[in-house]
Amino acid sequence: MKNDSVTKMWEEYRKFHPNAPQQYEAWAFGDSKEMADELAKLVLEGTKTATSSNYTIYELENEELPYVGLHNIILDGDGGAVAIAVTTSVEIVSFDEVTAEHAYLEGEGDRTLNYWRAVHESFFKKEFETINKIFDSKIPVVCERFELVYK
Repeated sequence: MKNDSVTKMWEEYRKFHPNAPQQYEAWAFGDSKEMADELAKLVLEGTKTATSSNYTIYELENEELPYVGLHNIILDGDGGAVAIAVTTSVEIVSFDEVTAEHAYLEGEGDRTLNYWRAVHESFFKKEFETINKIFDSKIPVVCERFELVYK
């Protein structure tokens, strides 16, 4: 069953952007309702303009990586559409090569690289536990930047 709020938001967006692609992705940040709500709020405020994800999960699930121009409908913790963001860059780097600039653009916590590393190491360790893999500082990370285009 399609999410009505996603469909409605996409139809409203396309009224003003008729040349927008037919395809889009709809997803929520994180692994909990609270995290999805908190990070969606940061996107709406303009504080969060980047995200990072575990490359290994894309590989295992045979899922397409984000790409420049991808339209993303951001969901809140209840699965409601709250914003549309367009991917502006995608880079795959090892965990220990994620930059302070990227950490800042993610907009979380105190926006430092140390904060980013602590939070994401914990998050990625939990993901790896579910697939019987071990986290290390050389895991590939998908670093994605985006621009808020509709809310």
